[in-house]
Amino acid sequence: MRIQLRKSVAAPPPGVLLPTAGGDAIGIDTLADPALLIAKDLRVIADNEPARGLFGDRLVGEDLRLVLRHPAVLDAVREALAGHAAVGREVTGLGTDNGAFRVRAVDAGPDARGAKRLLLTFTDITQARLTERMRVDFIANASHELRTPLATLAGFIETLQGPAAEDEAARHRFLDIMGREAGRMSRLIDDLLSLSRIELDKYVRPQGAIDLEPLFTDVAKTLAMRLDADERQLIVAPHADLPPVIADRDQILQVLHNLVSNALKYGHSGTAIVLGAERLPAVAGRDAAVRVTVQDQGEGIAPEHLPRLTERFYRVDTSRSRKMGGTGLGLAIVKHIIERHRGQFELSSRQGEGTRVSFTLPEAGGRREVAEG
Repeated sequence: MRIQLRKSVAAPPPGVLLPTAGGDAIGIDTLADPALLIAKDLRVIADNEPARGLFGDRLVGEDLRLVLRHPAVLDAVREALAGHAAVGREVTGLGTDNGAFRVRAVDAGPDARGAKRLLLTFTDITQARLTERMRVDFIANASHELRTPLATLAGFIETLQGPAAEDEAARHRFLDIMGREAGRMSRLIDDLLSLSRIELDKYVRPQGAIDLEPLFTDVAKTLAMRLDADERQLIVAPHADLPPVIADRDQILQVLHNLVSNALKYGHSGTAIVLGAERLPAVAGRDAAVRVTVQDQGEGIAPEHLPRLTERFYRVDTSRSRKMGGTGLGLAIVKHIIERHRGQFELSSRQGEGTRVSFTLPEAGGRREVAEG
């Protein structure tokens, strides 16, 4: 069905009307996606608010070639003007944020003089493309991470079946390496499954109230042998009268274990790790919460790496991380769990001094305190 406007091209009002398939007229400003009405000579006849937000305020009366300067979009417009009923393109690099859009040029019917016009719409697919890219990267990285230990295992099995079959010393050494590689694969699979479960529950907010101090004690006991082996001390120092929080006990225990384990891996031997917690009172725009902090003393992390540390499989030092048994998923799991709890995750580091990681959890009863205050 051809789209016809009910207003003159000579003086188009801001809300140019377009008839729908049902015969009712709607204004171009009511369209959710950015939209432009284009004349045959490529002048912009009308726009809507999303289009102005994407391309700037001064659009009507301007040449489309000056407004967009995007060859793929202009080619789609020319093709539609040449007689095609509808032409679509997926393009990147539009707007101030260089987003990705699905562009569609549709015949809008002739104006009062019989000249052809087009309705040009832009559907933002930036997030969809990012999500797809993340999925592809995730599969590629996961495959690579599993392939490396598998190749190592296959190589040692072949050696043990051949040249080292009667070499007892080599057999013990190779079996030890094979055990470590199998353990790393097992941890990777566990982390992948954990991440999948967390993502499934992403929009299901925890409801139960828990106390954090027993979890701190649990983590200290679980990691006691590793701490002793590295001559480390875990200092658990929560503020007095720490209130309960709304949280999933097992997931927060996983967060604490991951963060303290990281501090163990990357902090200097013989130095202390501080696990602290403090209450954050309710303020305007924020409910009462508890902030948990893990601080180590180590080499620290260069600033350029900090924004990417919660990406899946991102490592500052790949060889060192693998040597220590890391899967590259620990902080990604932490971030997803805290997001599920509607908390804030922060990571700061100073080279030569160490790294500080903190997260917040909503206080049980925090919302009521704001209402009563």
